[in-house]
Amino acid sequence: MNVKTIEQVYNNSLRQATQAASQDNRKLPTAARLERLLKLAPEDVSGGRHRIRLYRFLSDSIPSVSAGIWTWVRLTAAPVKLVADPAASSPMQERAGRVLERLERRLYPRPDNRYADLQRLVTDVCLHMYRDGGFGTFLTVLADGSGIDRVIPVDPAVIGVDLVGGRQRLVMQGENESMSLDRPDFYHLPIGSGVDDPFGRSLLAGIPFVAFIEQQLVDDMRRATHNAGYHRLHVRITPPERHAGESDRAYTDRINEYFDSTVNMIRSCQTEDNPVTWDNVAIEYIGPSGVRSQSNSWFFNHRAMIEEICGGMNLSPFLLGYSYGATTTWSAFKFDMVMRQVRSVQQQVAAFLEWIGNIELALARVPVACRARFDNSFSYQAKEQAEIQSARTDNLLKLHEAGLIDQSTAQAEAARLL
Repeated sequence: MNVKTIEQVYNNSLRQATQAASQDNRKLPTAARLERLLKLAPEDVSGGRHRIRLYRFLSDSIPSVSAGIWTWVRLTAAPVKLVADPAASSPMQERAGRVLERLERRLYPRPDNRYADLQRLVTDVCLHMYRDGGFGTFLTVLADGSGIDRVIPVDPAVIGVDLVGGRQRLVMQGENESMSLDRPDFYHLPIGSGVDDPFGRSLLAGIPFVAFIEQQLVDDMRRATHNAGYHRLHVRITPPERHAGESDRAYTDRINEYFDSTVNMIRSCQTEDNPVTWDNVAIEYIGPSGVRSQSNSWFFNHRAMIEEICGGMNLSPFLLGYSYGATTTWSAFKFDMVMRQVRSVQQQVAAFLEWIGNIELALARVPVACRARFDNSFSYQAKEQAEIQSARTDNLLKLHEAGLIDQSTAQAEAARLL
């Protein structure tokens, strides 16, 4: 498609958006109208929204679940930037870059009415996708149709599914009214969607039962430790033999003095001291028997539950700090596997951000498409990436010197490596 055709398409989009904003206020409602509607309380069970409240409770209350959600969100919400299509001319790229930069600064307001950057929007999107199963938002335009005003997120707990005309449709339900979300200014990002559940599935859907067992195990350990109390020492003193001709009073005073001196000696013993007595004093330990075996048994049982929770969230235990001696090579392989899953989710988020950016460019009459770029690079991988780039460059030079590729092909390949 040439530039002229792209400009015609974007001009048509601009004209349609302006007409919709001026003629049909219901399709592009103002931020105030939407915010009033979003405050309506949802039904508890209809549409399975009670599960969302369960998932939020699990992520707020159980450390391993909270760490799993936090890890997925922070890995996916890598630094992101909206950039103009590299195929466009340099002047158009510069113009589009200025428009997108202004959009990033005003797009997502915070609760204190200050504007946040694009990174906060991506973080909130990822949080709701992983924890609740999806993220939905309205997009409003300025009154004069010159650009996008803001995005207004919708709590996934108020989004339900209705059967309309034999097809499932998303609706936003309140106490007294519901609104169809099959509209051009609404965007929904599901995660884990499929034929049986096209509107998303929470990452936590597979762990509530296991999390319940794990919490029972922790509570059992708490009660067992409480009942065991502190470890104690039992000191038994055998009274000395009575001297010949010793009166009862003198004998009683002597054994009481010996008893008191032994008690004072035990009480004054520091952690690094050892008691020294005659062989008529026996010191015994009072406490649960087999402490080490019981602790090990609890540790292995709890570790099994933790691994089940991690597996339910598609994570390896070492990513949450539960490392059991895995080798560096095996850990690196599992981390690469996780990053491949992260990139698949980032593609969904990138499509959402590009939808917003392309509308902004169309309203600004800039005939250029935009791209969302995530930066997934890590400092420890810099050396490996440099070695890979060096090897590719050497292979390219060898192919050119051998005459297997011409100079123009070599230059094109070299440009892709930069």
